This record gives sequence, C-alpha cells and structure tokens, in this order.
Amino acid sequence: MATSTSSLPEVAAVSVKRKPNPKVLLAIAGVAVASFLGWKLLVPPPPSNVLHVSGRIEADETDIGAKTGGRIAAILVREGDSVKAGQVVAEIVDEEVNAQLQGAIAQVAAAKQDAAQAKLDIQVANSRIQEAEATVIQAQNESRGRVNQSVSTVSATKAQVAQAQAQVAEAQAGIKQAEARLKLAQVDRDRYADLVAQGAINRQQFDQAQTNADTTQATLDTARATFTARIAAVQATKEQLAASQGSLTQSQSSTLNPTIRNSQLSAYQQQKQQAAAKLAAAEAKVKNAQAAQSQLQKRLDSFKVRSPIDGVVQNRPLEPGAIVATGKTLLTVLNPQAVYLRGYVPEGDVGKIYPGKPARVFLDSNLKQPLRAKVSAIDPKASFTPENIYFQKDRVRQVFGIKLAIEQSQGYAKPGMPADAEIDIKP
Repeated sequence: MATSTSSLPEVAAVSVKRKPNPKVLLAIAGVAVASFLGWKLLVPPPPSNVLHVSGRIEADETDIGAKTGGRIAAILVREGDSVKAGQVVAEIVDEEVNAQLQGAIAQVAAAKQDAAQAKLDIQVANSRIQEAEATVIQAQNESRGRVNQSVSTVSATKAQVAQAQAQVAEAQAGIKQAEARLKLAQVDRDRYADLVAQGAINRQQFDQAQTNADTTQATLDTARATFTARIAAVQATKEQLAASQGSLTQSQSSTLNPTIRNSQLSAYQQQKQQAAAKLAAAEAKVKNAQAAQSQLQKRLDSFKVRSPIDGVVQNRPLEPGAIVATGKTLLTVLNPQAVYLRGYVPEGDVGKIYPGKPARVFLDSNLKQPLRAKVSAIDPKASFTPENIYFQKDRVRQVFGIKLAIEQSQGYAKPGMPADAEIDIKP
C-alpha cells in the first residue's frame, strides 16, 4: 500500500543582525579590567637587570704648585695646552740665589787655586830638599858638588818662576772672587735701598749694607794691586833664573859645612810637611765649596716647575711677574683620558652594586654607541642625610654618590658633559 507524504512548505534561512547590548559589553570590559588589575597586584613585575643612573662627566684635577717662593719669570703654557709628565711649565727666579751661586762658583775656583798653590809649594819644597841634599853631597865631593849645586839652583829658580806665575793666577782668582762678592754686596745694598724706600727696614740696616759694599770694593782694589805686584815678581824671578843659569857655567869650588846643610835639609822637609797639610786643607775646602755650589744649583733647579702628569691645562690663575709663596698653585691640569661619570644611586639600590660592576655610559651626543665603564667608587655616606630619620620612606630617599670609570673614552667623553648610564646588576 502506498503511503503518501504531505509536503511542507520550504523556509529559507535568513541571518538577522542584532545590535550588541551596551550594558553587556560594559560588564565584560569591567570584568577584563578587574582581572588585569588583580593580576598586576598579585603577580610582581619581573626584576630589572640594570640600574639607571644620570650624572655628568668629570675628571680628576691636579694642582701644580711652586716648590719654593719667588717671582714668576715665565709660564710656558696656557689653558687648553697639552702637557707631558716632567715638562717644564713655569720658571721662578730669585736674584739673591743667583748671586749666591756665582759667589759659590768663585769660591770653588779660589779653593782649587789654593790646592794648586799647595801642590806647587810641595814641588818647591821637594826642589829645595833636593838642593839641600845635593849641597850635602857637594860637601863630600866638592868638584861634583859645585856642578850639582848650580843645577839645583837653576831647578829651584825655575820652580820659583813657576811659583810666581801660580801666584799671578791666584791673584787673578782673588780678583774674580772679590768681584763676585762685590756683586753680591751691591745686590744686597740695592735691595736694602728698596726696602728703606718702602719703609720695610730702618736706615741703619741699609748703612751696614753700604759699608759692606764699600769694604768689598776696597778688597777688590787690594786684589788688583796684588795682581800687579805679582806680575812684577814674575819678571824678577825670570831675571833671577837667567842669572842662575849664567852662574852654572861659572861655578867655583867652595868649602861647605855639612852640619849647616843638614839643618837646611831638615827645614826644607818641614816646609814640605806644612805644604802637604795646606794641600789637604785646600782639597777639603774644594769639596765644601763644590757641595755648596751643588746645593745652590739644586735650589735653582727647583725653580723650574714641572708637570707631574700628562694632561691638559685647565686653569692658569697667575701671570709672569707675580710673587708667589711656596706651594702656591700655578696651574691646574686634568687628564682627559681618565674621565668618569659622577652620579647618584638611591640608598635602596646601593646594595646591588659594588666596585668593579660593569656599566655602560650613554652620551647625549651619541646614544647609539655606549662607552664601557665600571663602578670605581661608592661614597661611604649618603648625601643630604637629615639629622634624624624615623621612617623607612625617608631613608630610601637618600642617595649615594658613585663614580663610573670610563675604560676608553676615545676623547668623546669630556668633563662637564651630561650623560646617562646603565649598571649591570644581574646576580
């Protein structure tokens, strides 16, 4: 039996768009915000591996002072000039020390002349001893003795000529020494004259300086007269030498008393001993004079001011002609290669860093190329510390000063430039 099915009318599917309910959306957004805030409160943020610091580029400064007081003769560099360690950067003068040095040089020359004279005296004494010994032999052998006596006489006369010539040289040295002393006395007199004019000393001190200068002038005049007299003595001894050489060929026999000649020999030997003592004293005088000269020369060398470091002149507070005291700063020099960032770290973060911690410094002029650095120093005390601190929130507001030494500034980092830094605080 066939069954029949009744056909139903077909209904087409049609999508109908509805507008969202604003209240529902607001509720969903509120739930989302509340969930996010709750997550932020419950889940702490991940710890940062760097500590940010801001500050300025600085460099250590070195003050160059005068080792001794005096007048500045020259300052050889200016601000911005580069200097090397050991380079002479300034010179100081002291006229009195210069005059003392010239006097010491003259004393050395005079002492050396005294030593030379003592040596010559020994030679003369030896010559006389030889003459006396020859005379004793002549007493034993008249024939040969007469010849030996004449030869010894000529030898002694030659020694006397040499002695007279040495005395001329000694007189010349005396003139130089007297001239040096006169120059020093005149310097003192002129200086006292200025001081009297300024009212710094009384007239009596100047009169003493004037008297000293006059006395020194008289000494110089005497030395010059002595020089003239010794020139005449040289001429006389030369004439005596000519006469003794003439008598050598005309020697005649004579009877000599050995006892007398032996006493003369003893006298000459005593003269030699005295000359040897004078030589030792003169050589000691030479050493003392040379020591004084060396000391004055070292003092003059200390007037040359040298830079202790390589660097750049930062400040030149004085000019040539100024009078400075010992230790007065003449120049300030800094080393542009040894620069660092001076910054401050909150007290709460200072425990995260220590000297040697690596860091990077960013210059405003080139933020893309940081400079390698490391923590080189941390202040032992916090800055701006109040007298009394009771609350924790006040304590964490304190800051500690730090230094970040820049390893290779390459001339980019210059003192005074602002800069930022990141310190690696990874555990």
